Amino acid sequence: MTPAKRPPAADLSAPVEDYLKAIYALERDGTSAATNEIASRLEIAPASVSGMVRRLADQGLVMHEPYRGVRLTDAGRSNALRLLRRHRILECYLTQVLDYPWDGVHDEAERLEHAASDALIERMAAALGHPTVDPHGAPIPTADGVVHEPRHRSLVELAVGARGVVAQVTDEDPEFLRYLGGLGLTPGAAVMIAAKEPFDGPLTIVVGACERVIGTFAAARVFVTETIAGRSGPRATPPQPS
Repeated sequence: MTPAKRPPAADLSAPVEDYLKAIYALERDGTSAATNEIASRLEIAPASVSGMVRRLADQGLVMHEPYRGVRLTDAGRSNALRLLRRHRILECYLTQVLDYPWDGVHDEAERLEHAASDALIERMAAALGHPTVDPHGAPIPTADGVVHEPRHRSLVELAVGARGVVAQVTDEDPEFLRYLGGLGLTPGAAVMIAAKEPFDGPLTIVVGACERVIGTFAAARVFVTETIAGRSGPRATPPQPS
């Protein structure tokens, strides 16, 4: 059988691109993306997902094994990374050039990413000095489709006394980003774990010179590069909805 060629970006509809990006995010931990997970991420009915998955498979963009989930092919991954690059460069341009707040760029980039050409994105990237991460710390794939995704620890996983620098935060919820901004938990901020309450209780942290209290739900979505070794759990992979 002749391998399927990668469809040019211009030949992919916006819904197809959204599917590829969602599947890419779901399979980053090494497992296949389940139909229900795709439906939940895209906020659509599972029955709709089944039909689209068959279409994507026919285009050579995914592999689907019944009861075992969906995986991107090399062509599907290439197109997913192309879309992620567009999205994250757009976020950088909106914040750095157009002065958008970091909590307002995700949805705007979602709308623009399907219309922007690769040529426009590369001009934006050059104007920005070829950034490597977006405003929320997510890595930007290169124009050649290469992405480096370091595995950071969340605040919840750090031991008391551990120090680190915020590397990445979950970026889908504007209200959550405004909350983190109010705490000073933005990429590049220095943070130290001062205390942890038992039974999933809140954490007391020091951000810069300010002491803050943060719940475990929020702390689990802030990822840091640890600068002082401390005991912690398994390394986590930051979620990437962008």
